[in-house]
This record gives sequence, C-alpha cells and structure tokens, in this order.
Amino acid sequence: EVQLVESGGGLVHPGGSLRLSCAASGFTFGNYGMSWVRQAPGKGPEWVSGINSFGSITNSADSVKGRFTISRGDAKNTVYLQMNNLQPEDSDVYYCKAEAGAATTYWGQGTQVTVSS
Repeated sequence: EVQLVESGGGLVHPGGSLRLSCAASGFTFGNYGMSWVRQAPGKGPEWVSGINSFGSITNSADSVKGRFTISRGDAKNTVYLQMNNLQPEDSDVYYCKAEAGAATTYWGQGTQVTVSS
C-alpha cells in the first residue's frame, strides 16, 4: 500500500520556523520526484517546492524562495521542507506529492501550518 505521511506542522509565531517531514512507503522512493504543495480552504493549490529523484535539482516558488528549503533522505524514504521566517500568508495545509512522470502521482493527507501571533 502506497503511503505518504506528513508531519511537523503546527502553530508558530511570525518569523518562526518549522520542519515538515513526509515519510513514504509502498513504492520505490528513489524513482520519484517529490514536491510540497499547499492549499488554503476555498483556494486552489499552490506548488511550493520540488526536488528531483536524484536530489540534485531543487526549485521553489518565488513566494518562498530564500525562506524554504526542500531536501530528501533516500535512506529514510523521507522528504523534508525546512521553513524559516514564516509569515501569516504561509498558513495552509501542506501536502507532500510523489511523481514518476505524469502517469503516476501520489499524495499525502496533509499537515496544517498556522502562522499567527
């Protein structure tokens, strides 16, 4: 059974940091590019950051560039999102996504991030 389980979300003050984790199982993790996508209620999804299957190429949305860093630990089948200098507009549900081409995509259940004073 394919599973992507996110963790690490929570409530943080503006300027604070969180580290999200996404633990993968049920598929060959090293063959998949991984992404983080966020979505607020009533809004469309926003791609946040991605990393290729080799871990050699990363990219992030302009809105988080310089503040968020994606990484992967293939030995642990886990992808991470280090989020620094969080702002209220970063409050969303964050989802982990695994992709191996357009035909195969897996999603996690999401973890809530709330940035508030």
